[in-house]
Parts: sequence; structure tokens; C-alpha cells
Amino acid sequence: MMENELIDAGEVESMPVGKILVTGANGFVGGRLVRALFNKGMVARCLVRDTRKFKELLCNDVACTEPVEGDLLRPETLDRALEGVETAYYLVHSMGGRTILENKIFEEHDRRAARNFVHAADKAGVKRVIYLGGLGEMGDDLSKHLASRREVAHILGSGRVSATILRAANILGAGGAPFEMLRHLVERLPVIITSKWINTRCQPIDINDVIAYLIGCIYRPETSGQEFDIGGPEIITYRKMMEIYAEVRGLRRLFLTTPYRTRNSFFSSFFISLMTPVPSGVVNPLVQGLKNEVICRENRIHDLIPIALTHLDISICNALFEVQSGPGKVLSTQACFLRSR
Repeated sequence: MMENELIDAGEVESMPVGKILVTGANGFVGGRLVRALFNKGMVARCLVRDTRKFKELLCNDVACTEPVEGDLLRPETLDRALEGVETAYYLVHSMGGRTILENKIFEEHDRRAARNFVHAADKAGVKRVIYLGGLGEMGDDLSKHLASRREVAHILGSGRVSATILRAANILGAGGAPFEMLRHLVERLPVIITSKWINTRCQPIDINDVIAYLIGCIYRPETSGQEFDIGGPEIITYRKMMEIYAEVRGLRRLFLTTPYRTRNSFFSSFFISLMTPVPSGVVNPLVQGLKNEVICRENRIHDLIPIALTHLDISICNALFEVQSGPGKVLSTQACFLRSR
């Protein structure tokens, strides 16, 4: 399934779009957003810590980006990045460090970064900020990861800049932590033993659908100052997600569920980090969040930004193809089903 087309090329060219800033431009979501904006004729300014490394990673295939060196934890570096910007995408969330031991300070870093950004954006006269937060962040018994995302959303909405908040969970695409954990666990383990978290419900969404929503918000002024849940077409358990992956790959897997929920995520995180390329510092907050059901509470965004949502089996198939063929390479729907048979 190819990238969702919200507006045809002629209409895009006729619509006034001011300067766009993307924070987190070298991340899983940010890099794809920059490419998608470029493909629609929009050059994004990218806030990165190291412009040289950023150009090596992204600018070979997106030559017309505008990288600006800066750091959200260093407020003195933000004025230049935000100068003349009308819309800013806030796609920064530390998730944790390379190891679990580094996770103790990520909440404070997220808090400081968001406050620095709001202050600088207000000073620069930015009109809008679009933030990608996490589903399930509205309850009381939240993981630290989801609680931090909720706090960041609150901070971004506290300034004069109008904030659009999108909430998503389990964004599936090649290179993203949720997909890489799913892929490596199901590929490597013929017998998968888990605790009761495997029966928690979730609503995974394809990365291309997330990008379509992020870009669509620019052209829908009604989304300004609003909060939206975004998710894919299926509400399933984590067990079902793994079963669908195994089915797409033609693998037979046995699932065994222990009769309890583990309270200590350390050993689960350590084991998953051994089985997958995802660092334990990233795995741990994700594992902690498995206790929280992450499904959309409302679907208002469908009326404002109508897109054809990607089904999970096609999303998995496209991500597998992209692993082999490179960023942005996806199969047609027909080819995906033929490949998965």
C-alpha cells in the first residue's frame, strides 16, 4: 500500500504553507516526515544536534532539507532554528537511554526540552505546533513513559502557540522499536512464553498512516488546538499481533502464557534486548507500558483527514519489504498478499 495521498499535487502547490520546522528529524518518524514533505514540494528546516551526521543519514536522498544545529536542552540554540517558522513538528521524546540505568533522567529531560521549546516558539511567533504523543496516556496508573508523554503534551499546550496533539501507539514500520521487537521475537522464538500482558488490547497503526495524519493537519485548520487519537483499523491483543506476523511469514509458533503479570520489567526488558536489536533502555519503557490498554477513545480525525487505513498484515508485509529494499519502499496491496502466501 503506497503512501496516503490526502491532496493532489496541484492543490498542494496552490495552498500557502509557511516555513516548517521538524524536531527529531533524524528519528524513526521525523526522517520519514521530512521525506514525505519533500515529496510534496515542501522543504522542512530540521533541528538536529549534528548537521554533518544528519546530512549523511538523510540528505543523500532528500537533498533540499535545511538542517540547523541545535539542542532542545540548550535554549540558546533555538532562536535561529525557529526564526520565521509558522508550523513546528515536535517529534522528540527521549524514551530512555541505551541502557535501563540511563532511564532515570529521561522524564526531566523531556520536561525541560518541552518548556524550552514553548518559550522559544512563543518568542519567535510560531503559529502552530503539532505533537505526536502516546495512546493510553489518559489513565491514572500509567507507565513512566506514557506519563511523560502526557506531561509533554500539557506543556506544549500551555504556551501561546496553538498545539495539535496526535496520540498513537505501536507505530509499525521498518526500523521502529515496536516492529523490530515484534519481528525479532517471532522470528527467533519457536515457543513464546509471556505473562498476561500478551492479552492487553492495542491498536497498532502503520507509519505511513501516521505521516499522512501529521501532514494532513497542516491543511486542516480545524485541527489547530485540538487533540486526536489515531490508530489502525484493528483493535487486537499483543498475542494476536504476533500471530498475524507469524501467519504473514508462514511461521508456526507456540504461545504459552504464565498465570500472572510480572511486576518487574527488568528481566523482560533484558531478555527482549538480547533477542532484538532494540536497546534495553528503549525496551524497558515499552515493556512497562504493556499493562496499559492503548486504543482510540474517539475517531474524530477520520472526518477531518479521511485516509484509507492500512491493515496490520499489509503493514507487516510492507515493513518486511522495506527492511530488504530500503526506506520508503513499499509493496502494492496485491503484491503484499502474494508475497505473504
